[in-house]
Amino acid sequence: MNLAPLTQRFVLHFGEMGSRWGINRTVGQIYALLYVSPRVLNADEIGEALAFSRSNVSMGLKELQSWNLVRLQHLPNDRREYFQAPEDVWAIFRTLAEERRKREIDPTLSMLRDALMEQPACQDDIHAQTRMKQMHDLIELMTGWLTDVQKMDSATLIQLMKMGARVQKLLEVAGTVKAGLTGRAAASKLAAPPAAIAEENNRS
Repeated sequence: MNLAPLTQRFVLHFGEMGSRWGINRTVGQIYALLYVSPRVLNADEIGEALAFSRSNVSMGLKELQSWNLVRLQHLPNDRREYFQAPEDVWAIFRTLAEERRKREIDPTLSMLRDALMEQPACQDDIHAQTRMKQMHDLIELMTGWLTDVQKMDSATLIQLMKMGARVQKLLEVAGTVKAGLTGRAAASKLAAPPAAIAEENNRS
C-alpha cells in the first residue's frame, strides 16, 4: 500500500472488520480510504494506493454506491469519475441505518405480516403465530423509533445521544450506590454477634 502509516492502519482495520459488517475486505478498505482522504479520488488513484486491480476497485465502488456511502463527482476538464465519502458522520449513520433497514428489517417485517394474516391450521401454528406477533410488534416499535431518528437534524441527534449517555451514567451511579448499601449491610451483619443474627433471621 502506498499510504501514510496512520491512514494505512485505519484502512487495514476496516478491511478486517468488513466481513463482520457484511462487506468484503476490498469494499471496506476502499471506503476507509475515501473517508479519510483530504480530496476526491478516482479509480486509478484508489487502485494504486491500495494495490488493487482496476476490476476490484470498480466492483467495490459499485457496492459502496449501492449503499449510498460514496458520491460520484466530476472535475472541470477531466473526464474521469471521482469519488468521495460524505463528510458528515451523522449523514453516514443515517444512510447505514436506512440501508440496513431496507435490506434486513423490511423483508422480515413483510414475512411476519403475511404470516399473521394466515389462518393457523393447528395448535402449533397458533403458538407460533403468537410468538411471531411479539416479534412483529417489537420490530415495528424499533423501526418507528428509527424513522423518527432519521428525521432529526444532526444537532438534535447529538443531544439525544448525549441524553442517553447521561441516563446510562445515572443508572451506573444508582447501581453503585445500591451495591455499596448492600455491602455495608452485609458487613454490619457479619460484625454482629451470632445471637443477633439468629434473632434477625427469625424475624425475616
